[in-house]
Amino acid sequence: MNKLNSSALSVVITLLLIVVVIVSSLVTTNIVQQLEAEEQKKIELWAEATRQFSLADEDDNVDLILRILEGNTTIPVYMVDMNYNLLLSRNVLEPKNDIDAFYVEKINKLRATQEPIEVRVSNEVMQYIYYEPSSTLRWLSYFPYIQLIVMLALAGLAAIALLMVQRSEKNSLWVGLSKETAHQLGTPISSLNAWNELLKATYPDDPLLPQMDEDIRRLQMIAERFSKIGSQPTLEQHEVLPVLQTAMDYMRTRTSSKIIYTLHAEEAEHCQAMLCVPLFEWVIENICKNAIDSMDGKGSITISLQHADNHLYIDIADTGKGIDRRNFKRIFTPGYTSKKRGWGLGLSLGKRIIENYHRGKLFVKQSQLGIGSTFRIILKQSKDC
Repeated sequence: MNKLNSSALSVVITLLLIVVVIVSSLVTTNIVQQLEAEEQKKIELWAEATRQFSLADEDDNVDLILRILEGNTTIPVYMVDMNYNLLLSRNVLEPKNDIDAFYVEKINKLRATQEPIEVRVSNEVMQYIYYEPSSTLRWLSYFPYIQLIVMLALAGLAAIALLMVQRSEKNSLWVGLSKETAHQLGTPISSLNAWNELLKATYPDDPLLPQMDEDIRRLQMIAERFSKIGSQPTLEQHEVLPVLQTAMDYMRTRTSSKIIYTLHAEEAEHCQAMLCVPLFEWVIENICKNAIDSMDGKGSITISLQHADNHLYIDIADTGKGIDRRNFKRIFTPGYTSKKRGWGLGLSLGKRIIENYHRGKLFVKQSQLGIGSTFRIILKQSKDC
């Protein structure tokens, strides 16, 4: 699913949800208005039945009037006298304490919000009836809002599912690309090995052959690293300092002498962690390469190893151009790069290797434009130092 199709699908789903909510709200509002009118008529009938009951003589048949009065089982009603003192109430959920104060407050609120239904008992006596919507009507009036919340929740879940599908597709793309790269490197590396063995037999004393051996071994390691992307690597317990030293030595021999490398252990020389060494070295090298690019081939890279609270902290600091704070998280996004060349995959893959495979953290600890940056890796310490 490409980005254009995903965006179009998101727009369609959003429009459908808006239409559903609007139509549902209109229908519900219409139903609520009809029920309000029906309840108004019921209360008016109940008020008239109350008046007739108060005027009835002992010989009058009041069965129908009583059935009307008892028929209201859902609508809360309040009958008050001319001084707005409560005479009776029906279908009202009373509190356990301060009942009188409850009714006083309730009647005052109703007086402020609605006109009462008048019940004239005699020329001198007038009673008033107030009422509230039934619980069914109240819940129905909330229904559009409940539906809107449900729709928004469904839209959120749909968006999350869509993002997960897109992320899965991206992951599959990068994994496939990595494994295909490892596969394509296999054949030329095998050929280089064969040619190197032939050169050893022909020129056994050539001083460049050991260096060629080292470069071929390095190519094999790179191919192995790419082949491990997407697979769960095997983690083994290693001292971290020698691994950092190996990665730094490799970078030192392949960069300008104007780059000064420094490694500080700070009482963590023998600290250990569970590592996949080829992948972990690749992360360190990649961060160093980015630092070298940001320094234009001249400056210093300092790696510090510390331990505290059963965790190891590896800081990789450079004296490069620095990173804008707004890009601290963005630089780990696949495809993001500030260089003219490159795919922008190094830091993204590095973060995945540290956080998904090693269960650690990789982030920009601090950076200042024109001064430099510090990346921090946090790993769980596997053994006391």
